[in-house]
Amino acid sequence: MQESENDILRRVRKIEIKTRGLSNEIFAGKYHTAFRGRGMSFSEVREYRAGDDVRDIDWNVTARSRKPHIKVYEEERELTMMLVVDVSGSRMFGSTERLKKNIITEIAAVLAFSAAENNDKVGCIFFSDRVEKFIPPKKGRSHILMIIRELIGFRPESTGTKLSEPVRFLTNVNKKRCTTFILSDFMDSSQDRSALDDALKIAGGRHDLVGIRVYDPRETELPDVGIVELRDAETGRKVWVDTSSRAVRDHYAESWRQRSAEIEATLKHNRIDTATVSTDGDYVAELMKLFKQR
Repeated sequence: MQESENDILRRVRKIEIKTRGLSNEIFAGKYHTAFRGRGMSFSEVREYRAGDDVRDIDWNVTARSRKPHIKVYEEERELTMMLVVDVSGSRMFGSTERLKKNIITEIAAVLAFSAAENNDKVGCIFFSDRVEKFIPPKKGRSHILMIIRELIGFRPESTGTKLSEPVRFLTNVNKKRCTTFILSDFMDSSQDRSALDDALKIAGGRHDLVGIRVYDPRETELPDVGIVELRDAETGRKVWVDTSSRAVRDHYAESWRQRSAEIEATLKHNRIDTATVSTDGDYVAELMKLFKQR
């Protein structure tokens, strides 16, 4: 059932109260440390000193003053954060009190408010098996609230997933370096691992990529509840499964482990730091762990 306008506004407010508090009290400082500006901006020109890099010599000033001068650069502290958010059909699954969508929305809000505390811009890319929506980076609370509102109420055109699409889009649309969080269950219905690997390799050469993988514990193994009909949330395919069979349950669990191992290998190969969050777990602890390891 589609939420009413008032329902969405109430949820936006509830999420703001919860996640903004977390951002202010816990994450803002750690975010600033973990995701410092990686670019360099011109600061001043001064006389050359022994040990300075000769590549920084300003030849125009040197010629005018007849003394060697160098350009001094300082690290840019202001960042642009991009949230690459999975809006495919599988995000609507949840066997606990919260759907994967709810966890993704809250984590995105925490990250966005943390960026706002650092006076950074925040943008967003919604994706399924295509780029569904692009929100250009901006600063300010009202902009973040708009993003949260879209995260809650957005209805995608497609239910599938192709992770390489938003990553390629990111490379094309953001020419300057940015910190990018990919929030997804990383269940790629396209099964095109080589395309994803290529896209991550190119994007990772320009941007700081971080993965936030969200899963539900029921996805890791089947319960013993007899014969049930299972439906793939992304393809719509249905199949009857005898969950009372130990062999069936073991095969399902092994398939999950293999898919997870492939995802982890792809991210590790591209040197992407990753946090893994369960719908019944504590995402605050996982984010803290991620921030500390950087």
